[in-house]
Amino acid sequence: MKGFTVGLCTVELYIPQSHSLKEKRQVLRSIKAKIKNNFNVVIAEVGAQDRRQHAVLGVTTLANDQSVVNSVLDKVLDRIASCPEAEMIHHSLELM
Repeated sequence: MKGFTVGLCTVELYIPQSHSLKEKRQVLRSIKAKIKNNFNVVIAEVGAQDRRQHAVLGVTTLANDQSVVNSVLDKVLDRIASCPEAEMIHHSLELM
């Protein structure tokens, strides 16, 4: 039986135009919807929930082939980086 690869990516964002947690949630809701609609991944806010201009998103996916997992998560990172409402400060990628 062939195994599978799980990819976990964390993304730290700075949201400069957010002046409240409500505005931050709106931006994150938009980003998460774009990602979910275009990629077969799970995405959620996993950190900095109480900070109005910072967020940490967790993104995960799995596949039979490690290169597929890498490719999907690279495309997700590109999509997040292209969002004008938020700046990507840092990201990390882990394959299991």
